Amino acid sequence: MDTATSGAGRGATTPNWSQILAPYGKPNQQKAIWQIVTSIGPYLLLWAIMIATMQAGLPYIVTLALAVVAAGFVIRTFIIFHDCCHGSFFASRDANRILGTITGILTFTPYEPWRLSHARHHATAGNLDRRGSGDVYTMTVAEYRAAPWWKRWGYRAFRHPLVMFGLGPFFSFVLSQRFARSGAERREHVSVALTNLALLAVLGIAWATIGLRTYLLIQMPVILIAAMFGIWLFYVQHQFEGVYWARNETWDRARAAIEGSSYYKLPRILQWFTGNIGLHHIHHLRATIPNYNLQAAYDDIPALQTVKPPTLGSSLKCLGLALYDETHGQLLRFSALKRT
Repeated sequence: MDTATSGAGRGATTPNWSQILAPYGKPNQQKAIWQIVTSIGPYLLLWAIMIATMQAGLPYIVTLALAVVAAGFVIRTFIIFHDCCHGSFFASRDANRILGTITGILTFTPYEPWRLSHARHHATAGNLDRRGSGDVYTMTVAEYRAAPWWKRWGYRAFRHPLVMFGLGPFFSFVLSQRFARSGAERREHVSVALTNLALLAVLGIAWATIGLRTYLLIQMPVILIAAMFGIWLFYVQHQFEGVYWARNETWDRARAAIEGSSYYKLPRILQWFTGNIGLHHIHHLRATIPNYNLQAAYDDIPALQTVKPPTLGSSLKCLGLALYDETHGQLLRFSALKRT
């Protein structure tokens, strides 16, 4: 799985992507409202059905099956939240902030901290000297070999699929986002506190109505399944064979977008649930394109179609990639260390 670009995004031949993609960066209020209706509406309806299955005494497997579907709508709601953080979902900045805060509560994610962290991710993606801002922590081969044993062991544990996609969702969405980062701005603290208070209010209402047990047996599977697939999406968008990484002095933003962000070609139904975010190379070329315009940009611009996409099946090969080899410019598995 590579990302052949036919020279797109290189040197003097780099197209003026900002100008080319500008028409697709215009929000459409009708599309935005319809996406809210078809994302949050079904999610709330599924919640009501899951409550009914619990109160009717149906086998819990029925509720879990519905939770998987509900998780899909949580992912779709998170894409709305994501676009609000970029200021692209609505034309109004205030509307984006208000909806972003609401969808952030639904997805357990404070608006302001995530907005700032994600902006740093877009500014540093593929830059080896600026890692650690809203990305999946990745060590180079040289760093790994020079690290003490305990750090290598910890990194291997962190990179294990059971940790990253098992414990990771609970830690990232349920625990860590309940706290503001060290050195956070006042607005980040306010956003975290507002989200936490809203979640506590929901918890209190649930306790007084459907019961705490029913709430947790529904909410936890939904948010953890959604978080697991969300982390997988984020992982495969920047961790694949042939991915572009460079040191700061040679880092190129267009190459980082086209060659450092995958076009994750998913089946149509999964593309709908993930809000076209698989077209990640376009998103990184111009982050202010609303998700509902990404497919049109891809269809209209041949240069964007030169990226070879991983599919749902082939993307599983990315799972073991963990170390970046600067000498050969590629991501490696731990098992490849002996050969390098």
